[in-house]
Amino acid sequence: MTESRIALVTGGNRGIGRAIAEDLMAVGYRVAVTSRSGEGGPEGALTVAADVTDSASIDAAFSRVEEELGPITVVVANAGITQDTLLLRMSEDDFTSVIDTNLTGAFRVIKRATKGMLRAKFGRVVLISSVVGLYGSPGQINYAASKSGLVGIARSLTRELGGRGITANVVAPGFIETEMTAVLPEETQQQYLASIPAGRFGRVDEIAKTVRWLVSDDSGYISGAVIPVDGGLGMGH
Repeated sequence: MTESRIALVTGGNRGIGRAIAEDLMAVGYRVAVTSRSGEGGPEGALTVAADVTDSASIDAAFSRVEEELGPITVVVANAGITQDTLLLRMSEDDFTSVIDTNLTGAFRVIKRATKGMLRAKFGRVVLISSVVGLYGSPGQINYAASKSGLVGIARSLTRELGGRGITANVVAPGFIETEMTAVLPEETQQQYLASIPAGRFGRVDEIAKTVRWLVSDDSGYISGAVIPVDGGLGMGH
């Protein structure tokens, strides 16, 4: 069945998004990814330009994917940014820019996607959040707020459209080995590792495999869930 399904991964040109796109292609999905430049996506995927802060840009990206691949019934909202700083130094723009990309951006993408899902009577929405969304983190009030807000979107969407064959779930990664963690000082990395029960950072493929399962037929009775992939860091949050 996956061969006939089209998946769109926002921010699929690097890191976790790229790994998700590559994994879905490996099991037979036809995959499109968005990047701000419209370039840099994985080989075999259709890469389209999209700015998640601009509804018209999102609409144009969806239209191109629909024209070239067909109706999109799987959406992974992964695009996100950080503007880390402590509250007393955080400007209003630091806060609103992160919210507009990470939270309102996901809303824009999902709103456009659900039209096709309703027609197909099938849809899978996966929102890439973070352990920080429920655990909290100093210097990340804006980021944590945006990532916890995704839980409210998934659960409200489930209540609105759960009877139409559409599921919406959240994946909450912990510290994952990406370019972002690689640049952390060794001392900082060791401090983070000490707080992770698994004793290691996660891998992008571990996030990708979780997403693959959530968008499959096997998870059709799971919706509004938050799946932590964090080595136990956020237990109870």
